[in-house]
Amino acid sequence: MHDNGKSDDLIVPEKEPNKGRHGRPAEAPEERRSTKGNSTKQNRDRTQERTHSLPNALERVRRAAKKDKELKFTTLWHHVANVEHLWDVYHQTKRHAAPGIDGVTWEEYGLNLERNLKDLKDRLHRGAYRARPVERVYIPKADGRKRPLGIPVLEDKIVQKATAEVLNAIYEVDFKGFSYGFRPGRNQHNALDALHEGIRRRKVNWVLDADIRGFFDAIDHEWLIKFVEHRIQDKRVIRHIQKWLKAGVLEDGEWRQQKEGTPQGGSISPLLANIYLHYAFDLWADQWRKRHARGEMIIVRYADDFVVGFQYREDAQRFRMELERRLSRFNLELHPEKTRLIEFGRYASERRERRGEPKPETFDFLGFTHICGKDRKGRFKIVRKTIKKRLRAKLKAISQELRRRMHWPVPAVGKWLRAVINGHYQYYGVPGNIHSLKTFHLVITKLWKQALKRRSQRGKVTWERMNRLVKRWLPAPSIKHPYPNKRLIVKTRGRSPVR
Repeated sequence: MHDNGKSDDLIVPEKEPNKGRHGRPAEAPEERRSTKGNSTKQNRDRTQERTHSLPNALERVRRAAKKDKELKFTTLWHHVANVEHLWDVYHQTKRHAAPGIDGVTWEEYGLNLERNLKDLKDRLHRGAYRARPVERVYIPKADGRKRPLGIPVLEDKIVQKATAEVLNAIYEVDFKGFSYGFRPGRNQHNALDALHEGIRRRKVNWVLDADIRGFFDAIDHEWLIKFVEHRIQDKRVIRHIQKWLKAGVLEDGEWRQQKEGTPQGGSISPLLANIYLHYAFDLWADQWRKRHARGEMIIVRYADDFVVGFQYREDAQRFRMELERRLSRFNLELHPEKTRLIEFGRYASERRERRGEPKPETFDFLGFTHICGKDRKGRFKIVRKTIKKRLRAKLKAISQELRRRMHWPVPAVGKWLRAVINGHYQYYGVPGNIHSLKTFHLVITKLWKQALKRRSQRGKVTWERMNRLVKRWLPAPSIKHPYPNKRLIVKTRGRSPVR
C-alpha cells in the first residue's frame, strides 16, 4: 500500500475523514478507486520509432502536490500539449456528441487524426491556438424552467479535458472529503450515502439544505484566476483558462461575451467550479466547523448543492448568517427559495410531537426526498424517495415520446422502454425506494397500453397481451444499490473491514 506513495486499487487513500467537533468522523469515508487518469497515464510516444516509455508524468505531479500543499507548479503545459495525451483524450470524448459551431464531428476529425493532433500540439506550443465560442442551447428542467448548456467545438473539448486531467492530479489531493461533485471516482450516490450515514451516526438535529443561485453563471472570473494561481503558476495554463472564459457564447447566431460564469458543458467547467467553491466555501466551512461550532456538524457538497447538519440550532443560524456574508464576497448568494433550515434527525419526530407540531419537514437532495422515518423495530431511519416533481416530469416526457413512437414496431418501442427503465432503476434503485420504482413501472405499463390502443381506431389491447409484453420488455422493479453503511465499509489490506 505504501509503495512509492501510491494507494492500491480499491484501497481508500490515506486521507483522514472530515472531523466532527470531538474528533470523530463527521462523514464516513467511502471505498473508491484511485483517481482516474492519474495512475494509468504513460508519457510514451505512439509513433513506431519510439519503443521505450517515459515515467508516469501525472503520478509525479500528484506526488509532488501531495508532498507539499503550498507548492506552486510552474511547468505543466507540456503535459497538456502532448500528442499522446491528446490522442488518449480524443478517444475518451463521446463519439456521438453534438458538434460545436464549426460542425466538425468526432468521426470527421479522426479521418486525419495524427495530422490534426500534431497541428493542434504545435498551435498549443507556439500560442496560435484560439478558443472558439460555445453554442448555447437550453434543456428543460423538472420545474419547467430551462438550463443553459454550452456545446464547445471538438478541439476545445480535447484541450479542456487534457488540461483538466493534469490539474486534477494536483487538486484531487487538495479538495476536501465532503466535496463529491464532478470528481474522479466519486458520484451522486457517494454523496447520498455520506449524508445518510452522517445524519444517522452523528448528533444531527438540524439540517441546512442550501443551494447557490445561478452558480455557474455567477462565477467571478477575476476571483477564479486568483484561486487557480494559488497552485498554478504556469502562465500558459492560466492564459488558456482565460481564453475559454472569454470565448463567449453563440446564441441564435449572435455572439455574446461572458464577463461572469463558466459555460456548462465544457470539459474544464466542472473542475473550475470545484476550485472556486473549494476556496470560497469548503476551506471556510471546514475552519468554521473547527473554530466556532459548539456541537457536532457535518457537510456534504455536490457541485453547488450542499447540506450541512448541526447538533444545535444556534450553530445552524449563525453559520447561515456568516455563510451569506462569505459568499457575497465572491459574487455568490444563497437561493432564497431553495435554502431552508429544518429540524431533522433521530429525535426530531418526538420533540415536535411533544410540542404539538406536525411531523418533521423533508428536504430534497440529488433527486431524492429525505424523510424522518422508522424501521419495523421502531428505530430511526432516513427514508429516501424519488422526488415527486421529478417523477411526474419523467413520466410526462415518456408519455410524449410514446406518442411520437406510436407507430414504431412493438419490439423497437420495447427495447427503448427497457433502456429507459433500467437507467431509472440504476439511479433511483436505493433501499427504501421500491414503492416509487413500482409506481414508475406501473404508470409506464399503462402509458404503453394507451399508446398501443391509439394505433388504430378499433384497436383493443387486452391485459393478457399487455402482461406478455411487460414480461418480455419491461424489467421488474429492483434495488440496485446496497445500504449506505455497507457501501461505506472501509477495506484495507491485512485488516478486517471496519466501519
